[in-house]
Amino acid sequence: MELRQLRYLVAIADEGNLGRAAETLYVSQPALSYALKNLESELGLRLFDRHAGGVTPTPPGRDVIAEARRTIRQADRLTAVADRHRRGQTGVLRVGFEASGAGELTTRARAEFARAHPGVRVEPKRYDWGGEAAALRTGEVDVAFVWLPADLTDLHSELIHTEPRVVGLPSAHPLATAEGVSIMDVKDEPLMWTERAPREWVDWWAVNPRPDGSEPHWGPTNDNVEEMLEQVAEGAAICFAPSSMALYYTRPGLVWVPLTDVEPLRVALAWDAGGPLVEAFAAIVRDLAVRRSAAAPPRPR
Repeated sequence: MELRQLRYLVAIADEGNLGRAAETLYVSQPALSYALKNLESELGLRLFDRHAGGVTPTPPGRDVIAEARRTIRQADRLTAVADRHRRGQTGVLRVGFEASGAGELTTRARAEFARAHPGVRVEPKRYDWGGEAAALRTGEVDVAFVWLPADLTDLHSELIHTEPRVVGLPSAHPLATAEGVSIMDVKDEPLMWTERAPREWVDWWAVNPRPDGSEPHWGPTNDNVEEMLEQVAEGAAICFAPSSMALYYTRPGLVWVPLTDVEPLRVALAWDAGGPLVEAFAAIVRDLAVRRSAAAPPRPR
């Protein structure tokens, strides 16, 4: 049994059709059909039921496919570990983040790491709407500032930052000059959201359900920060964001107002495989977070 066969198996299950699976795999349909037949023969199981519309996994096939997915993920992680160690030898650290990341902490950590390791190139890589954890699993980045909630199963992570949330409003909005607003003050406003992130992530940002049990008034969708801000500025909807975005993303037609009664954003530093560069970066982030916490003024009781 080869890893290639398992990738073929998963592609067939995802597409539900040998022809479409062959196209995604860039192989001929006869070759894919032959590979599937050989795998079924090797396992002594019929993995799919054939019908006019394509194929459907059999009950044993569903179990085998689930294990194939896990095996492929593990193989990808093994490759990513080796790749990280190769890059560590050549002096590259890729740092993932979303929008404003962990605010000033993100920028300071990269700068201090660069000063402490002048021979290492730090490559910042920005992701949209919950993509940081997936980038860690696929090996696209070595370490990332991850906005929670996020699935960090099997990843190393530690909470390193929290910050209040704000609401982005069109500058002509009646609440644009307010010093702060409640979630219920804007509960009937159309809210920007995305279909690119997990539903749990979307609902947390949208504060769904609201304190009175109602659901948000879902407005337009977007695929990235720029699309979101453009639609807010033109008056199509409002958006929720961490307070650091009020500093990192300013533009005409949009104002940021503090949200006074919602839980803050929590940011975790996460990584898959360790290594000297990742461990050094994590130590710097940890130290900066501790120093900032010690310097912060006490909260009023």
